[in-house]
Amino acid sequence: MFSRTSVVTAILTAVLCASAVFGDGVEENWNNFLHYTKIGRFDLAAGYAKAVVDSEPNAVELLALSRANPEGYRIIVKYYESAPDTELGQLTAAILNLIEEGRFTKRTEPILIVEQVKRLSSTARGRLAALKQLQDAGEYAIPYMLDAMADEGSKEELANIIWALPQIGRDAVRPLAAALQTENTAVKAEIIKALGKIGYPQSLAYLKLIVEKDKSAGFRNLAAESIREIDPAGLQLPAAQLFYQLAENYYYHIESLAPLQEADFCNMWFWDSGLGRLSRQEVDSSYFYELMAMRACEWALKADPGFGNAIGLWHAAFFKAESAQIEMPEYFGPEHADATTYATTAGAVYLHQALARAIKDKDAYVALGVVEALAGTAGEKSLMYRFGPGRPLIEALSFGDTAVRYSAAITIAAAGPREKFAESTVVTRILAEAVSGKGNTASAMDEKLAKSYAIRAVEAMLKLAVGKNDVIDLSAAQDALVDATKGRDTRMQILAGRVLAYLKSPIAQRSIAAMALDANNDINVRIGALGSLGESAKVNGNLLEDGTINAIYSLVASAKIDVRLRSAAAAAFGALNLPSQKVKDLILDQARS
Repeated sequence: MFSRTSVVTAILTAVLCASAVFGDGVEENWNNFLHYTKIGRFDLAAGYAKAVVDSEPNAVELLALSRANPEGYRIIVKYYESAPDTELGQLTAAILNLIEEGRFTKRTEPILIVEQVKRLSSTARGRLAALKQLQDAGEYAIPYMLDAMADEGSKEELANIIWALPQIGRDAVRPLAAALQTENTAVKAEIIKALGKIGYPQSLAYLKLIVEKDKSAGFRNLAAESIREIDPAGLQLPAAQLFYQLAENYYYHIESLAPLQEADFCNMWFWDSGLGRLSRQEVDSSYFYELMAMRACEWALKADPGFGNAIGLWHAAFFKAESAQIEMPEYFGPEHADATTYATTAGAVYLHQALARAIKDKDAYVALGVVEALAGTAGEKSLMYRFGPGRPLIEALSFGDTAVRYSAAITIAAAGPREKFAESTVVTRILAEAVSGKGNTASAMDEKLAKSYAIRAVEAMLKLAVGKNDVIDLSAAQDALVDATKGRDTRMQILAGRVLAYLKSPIAQRSIAAMALDANNDINVRIGALGSLGESAKVNGNLLEDGTINAIYSLVASAKIDVRLRSAAAAAFGALNLPSQKVKDLILDQARS
């Protein structure tokens, strides 16, 4: 049942919508959008918002309109934050994105920045206004300010730029730190002083490096004074240690190091010695912190080539950067290897540092990368390396990620340890899990990867078995190996049979024989099984039942089977070293009187 009031309201709404005429100008449509949003006429507001978006306004001009009406801007922001997913909500989001684009453009536009640098030397009011604009530009302002400082034709502006430089604030530290490599002594001195006045600890390492290594006593003294302004304790620590601390802070995404997030990229600053100025490279924000951690580690090694902790952290940061699953930044260059390549060339000590960190952080990607690198290069002693109170690779056996556990167990087994260790039974259990797949879940590992781990695990077991390793007891993996002989993966069947050959167990030997006698198996599996049966007989003697022996004898005696299978059966039969009665039967069965 309709109420009279509802009908009247609906008619009035339709009339108002029909009579709404959207303006030709962005400003008019913008103002109407704000007005109707404010009074709750969201139907009309949506029309004007669409008109704003459809006109493809200049983002900087739209930013100016938002700044001219801050109350209206706050209203649409509030509406957006609480709005349902309606047409107006989506249009409001589009308009707010345009405003942010304008904000970013205004902050970063070189022509605008250069104008503000010059404006610093205008009137007192202009000077303050220019400073505010340069502060808004943040790190983007620094290259142009330094260029002006180095320009012989801008000497009259120098004092004002020097006055403004430290007032840019924290955002200026990264480009200023990179610019310390300048050969312009006057500019370098001002950078050192500015870093001290800005006062952020991330400058300490760069300043201490000057104290330790710069040839100029004047620069060394200036850097020491700047360190005192920031934190006098920094003078007591070596530059390498300070860079390492900075790298750790980046690695763990410390908030004080966060870049301004107005885009989906961040800036890496470099000093271009050829051009004598700063250069900027955009990198994806998803691995910015890790790249900065790597750079800080590199500086630590420049400060002290023997500072090994930086090597371990560098590797961890590289693997962590790769976990973003995107291409490495352009500045790496085409010849830059991947994290695994660098890790396999590193000593086990540094990889254990990285692994210990990954285990503490529960970082599966880094842990797996490091363990795989250890698998390719490390021997027994290095695998059992102690880092602090623990042994990282042993601790990886209990890591929450399935792949990390598998890789750790395979790595230890493949190294063929000769010294007893308490966790050897854990290694066997994990290897058995990998072979059987019972340790997997659908979410933990896909089928292809699980199969790869199963093969690697059984190959590691085979190496232990052939080497007669008495540290890792493979008997606990017998059930998993027996199950593998019954599967349909021919490679796994053959490998499992070869491992079972070294287990002194009737079940192991009889499982090999059953695999050899199963006519449904691939002929190569049957031939491989007979070879393993022969090996088992040599190692453990005959553990077969008479019925099985007779079945193998039937293969040897048959003229209807593949000659290769018959030959393999004969070799296995001979290795069983049976009583002469069986051999006599074989001879007489073929004899002609």
